[in-house]
Parts: sequence; C-alpha cells; structure tokens
Amino acid sequence: MFKDEADFERIIGRLRIDDKPNLAHREGLRRQMLSVFNETAKQRPVNLDSRFSILDSRFSSRLCASIEYRVSSIKFLSPFLKLTVAAAVLIVVAIGAYQLIRPDNAGLAAKGPVEPRTYLSDPVYTGTPELVQIELELPKAVFEGTPQDSRVANLDRPTGRPRPPFLAPAGTKNVSEGKPVSSSDEEPIIGEIEMITDGDKEAADGSYVELGPFLQSITIDLEARHHIYAIVVWHYHKEARVYYDVVAQAADDRDFITNVKTLFNNDIDNSSGLGVGKDKHYTETNEGRLIDAKGVKARYVRLYSRGNTSNDLNHYIEVEVYATPVK
Repeated sequence: MFKDEADFERIIGRLRIDDKPNLAHREGLRRQMLSVFNETAKQRPVNLDSRFSILDSRFSSRLCASIEYRVSSIKFLSPFLKLTVAAAVLIVVAIGAYQLIRPDNAGLAAKGPVEPRTYLSDPVYTGTPELVQIELELPKAVFEGTPQDSRVANLDRPTGRPRPPFLAPAGTKNVSEGKPVSSSDEEPIIGEIEMITDGDKEAADGSYVELGPFLQSITIDLEARHHIYAIVVWHYHKEARVYYDVVAQAADDRDFITNVKTLFNNDIDNSSGLGVGKDKHYTETNEGRLIDAKGVKARYVRLYSRGNTSNDLNHYIEVEVYATPVK
C-alpha cells in the first residue's frame, strides 16, 4: 500500500492527527477514559459494595497511567501506532466496565457464585413431585421369540429390547393387589375372578382366569380415589397371542357413568362399541402391557377384550394398578 516510510508519513500528516506523546496528549487520553467510565456509571447505576467497585477515580487514573506507560514502552511502534493501540485498549476497558455493572451482574461479587438455572423439567420449577422408577417385577418368560401374526392390523412391532423404566411420583406402588374384582362373566370357564389381583403373574396352568367368548370385561375397585399412573395387564403369555379390542378405562363409580376416562383403546373399527381406538395391537409377552394413565383421578379400573388370535375366549393372569391415594 505504501512505498516507504516517507510515503506513510505524508498520508498520516494529511489526517492532522496529533501523534506527539506530550503531556497534553497524555492528559487528554486520561480524561477520555475517565469520561467513558463516568458516563457508563450514570447510564447503569448500581449499588455495588465499595470493596468490589472498580470504578473509583483513583483506580481509573492509575489504570490510564498504566496503559500509557505500557504503550509508550513499546519501542518499535511508531507514534501513530502507539496511539492506535492505546485507543484499542481504551475500548476494551470500557466494554469490560459496562459488562461488570450490567443489571444482571450487579452484586455478583458480594453475593458469591450464581446458582444453576432451573429448567422446565425440574420438579422445583414446575411444582410436580419427584419422579422415580416404579418397582415392577416381571414373571418368568416361558417362550422364546415373538412370532408376528399377519392377520392382525395395526400391530405394534416388538423392539427386541426390554421395556424402558416407567417413572412416576415417589410413593407410587401397586394398589390393586388383593382388591375386589368383578367381571361381566360371573362364572369363568377356568379359575376364579379373585385371581386377577392375587399377585401371581406366572403363565403356569392354574394361574389365569378364562372368561367366555365375545366382549368381556373385568372391574377392579381400588376402594378409594387414587392418582393412577400406570396399569399393567397380563392376559396370557404362555404363547404369542394378540388380544382384540383391548380397552382400559377409569371412573369414579362402579357403573362407569361419572368421570369416565379412556386410557387405552386398540379397537380400530369400533366393533365393541366403545369408540374408535388409535392404540396398537400388541403381542403378549411376560412383560405384560403397561398403559400410561397419566395420573388420572379415579376409584375404579375396567378392562375390556374381545377374543384373541388363538380363540374367541378372554383371559387374565394379573392386573396391577400403580397409583397414590388422592389426599
């Protein structure tokens, strides 16, 4: 850009820049820096502890003098470049001063380190209780693999991996064990209705209840209103079957008239008259089917089914309801 030093000096001379580091120049630079500090303090007034304030005039004066001394001591810089470096340092110092006295930084030195931000998922922020993994004991698997039934539409494909843990508020437990059970089939073909909540989830003969064909239901009385978070049902896992029209509901009354909530429904064609369901059919395994009830408040839980891929009968090994009492 410049042929030599003389050419550079001529260009600079036309700009009429005072590049002489005399006393007046130094005093002007000091006043400019102090002016920036004072203007920033006026625009962003804060009450910082005097022990931590860096804006007092004595410190500012010393800082200006230090900058001047450091820049002047660099021998290989021309006077113009020294002035440029001093101006750049001035800008950096001014920005640092502004950042220190920003409202969101006020009092940090006196109050100590900043606490971590609380995010929306934190229970403290949302007011929701702490979530923990529910203790779910699975029965022994009695067959290997999960054959697919091509005759079943809307079938949930198995992942080949264990089901992820289910989280619910602390204190959630199985509240259905030993609770009263009734059925639309008052005289089961095999077993007794009470076996549905007896705690036996194994697939052995004598551990399940066999109800009649077509649409059948069972109803569990929790004997009090609960926050229901999960329902786990084992129909029959001794072989790979798919049960049709599986519907899970909760309500406040035995007749399912008050506060009825449908929690699961895979009746995709409304053949059972309970509404068109959007949930998927699934193949029975020892994991059972976990239905997320999302904390609905209810006393009664009812489950429907309408035969399966092996026969027209309906079966239940066990039903567990994970909930906490409504206070």
